Amino acid sequence: MRLSFRPRRQGYGDRARHGGKQEKIFAVQDMKYKIFVSGVQKELEDERFAVKEMVVENYLLNEYFKVFLFEDLPAKSKSSEKVYLREVEESDIYVGIFGNEYGKIDKKGLSATEKEYVAASKSDKERLVFLKSGDSKREDKLKALLSRIRNNTKGHCYKRFNAINEFKDELFKSLVDFLKDEGIVSNNAFDESACKNAKLNDVDEKKVRWFLQIAKSQRKYPLSVNTPVREVFIHLNLLDNKKPTNAGILLFGKNPSGFLLQAKIKCIQFPGAQVEKPFSSYQIYDENLFEQIDKAVSFVLDAIKFPVIQQEHTVQVKREHEIPVFAIQEAIANAVTHRDYNSNAAVQVMVFVDRVEICNPGRLTDSLTIEKLKKTHSSYPTNPLIAQPLYLADYIQQAGSGTTEMIKQCRAKGLPEPGFISDRYEFKTILARDIYTESVLDKMGLNERQKKAVLYVKAKGRITNQEYRQMNSISNKTAYYDLTDTVKKSIFVTSGSGKNTVYILKTAEVTKR
Repeated sequence: MRLSFRPRRQGYGDRARHGGKQEKIFAVQDMKYKIFVSGVQKELEDERFAVKEMVVENYLLNEYFKVFLFEDLPAKSKSSEKVYLREVEESDIYVGIFGNEYGKIDKKGLSATEKEYVAASKSDKERLVFLKSGDSKREDKLKALLSRIRNNTKGHCYKRFNAINEFKDELFKSLVDFLKDEGIVSNNAFDESACKNAKLNDVDEKKVRWFLQIAKSQRKYPLSVNTPVREVFIHLNLLDNKKPTNAGILLFGKNPSGFLLQAKIKCIQFPGAQVEKPFSSYQIYDENLFEQIDKAVSFVLDAIKFPVIQQEHTVQVKREHEIPVFAIQEAIANAVTHRDYNSNAAVQVMVFVDRVEICNPGRLTDSLTIEKLKKTHSSYPTNPLIAQPLYLADYIQQAGSGTTEMIKQCRAKGLPEPGFISDRYEFKTILARDIYTESVLDKMGLNERQKKAVLYVKAKGRITNQEYRQMNSISNKTAYYDLTDTVKKSIFVTSGSGKNTVYILKTAEVTKR
């Protein structure tokens, strides 16, 4: 979903009636819409806390909403019923989550969840109701309540979900729809919307001149180096009502982080193969996107400049990087280009002893799959107005060719293919490092046959017992002993069983996690 949002209003509190419509009475002390979360606490604990977690972690939602959870309140002398009914009255949005349990009943036979829904209905709150699957186990009193909710002429409809991620997806859509109805969010994309409080004098003219020079030499861009900034921004579609867009500030702003705090890259080097402290190195880059990419790439190259295991009693000599520089640049540039800027999360670049991971908030578009990334494919950029200038400056490749070139270059270097992992909230690229240099293999005590096998697998991706025997003209027993030894030394791992057993480099495993 590609959205933009307008500056938050100066605050709002209670609602009032005018001409049959509900309107806001503005109050400076309250600056966000208040969400009241209802649902049986013990049964739906995870779902209740998921609401707050999602709002806090999402840049767009956190800008406009705050969440009330009864669990967050300190113990008080007043009754809990007075507290939660007052909170319902003061809220703007009621989020009701229902599972199988009706909840503990009072002397009148009513549960807190029913009283909360009734209170929200009487005050005509915005009601978002979600039902967890499991009809056969649902208590009768809850079924009766749901029947009243489902009566669209008097009550409200609800949305079903199975897992928490489904619930969060539906809730996100509903909250965005609410913001659209309030006139805060438009259907414009983040990248094409005006950057809040930004002006053209917040643009770095020197960076624009640099861009024009590079774009002209690399992509034959038609504008001259001396073209006025406003004309350049018009040509690149980086103005919205004469104001610089989010994309324009991210690419060419003097201080992008002053407007968009989430736009940064965190780079971390770890001493081993796991996330652990202390870090070997840690940097945060929040300049314009061109500089962020350049500095993040340099961070990785500095971290992998030398062999992973140093040679003793020798002067170490600078060598070629074990991961193709193109693959590193492409992965980082893609993360910046395609990330979800509505998320508070930063792009993360993590260098481990056996791999490099590049993670960005957001997922693949619905038009792309992991398998399509491994072939020439059409481009579906999440932020096309960011992608175009990066392409013109030769930071990303033409449609669909970048990931395939990454794969090609990693293979040519004897490395496993890059790994790509996508879920609802994150996309990750994994680049395996070449830790199997000749000096390392010597230190691990491999014989010449085993060294030859490592080179073979680096080139071919796998080896079988039969291929190993034929390569070295040895018996099955010797082949079995050699290959088992490489597994014990954590060089190879096996896949399959019996005659179908194949041996692959352990580093290839990390790209498939």
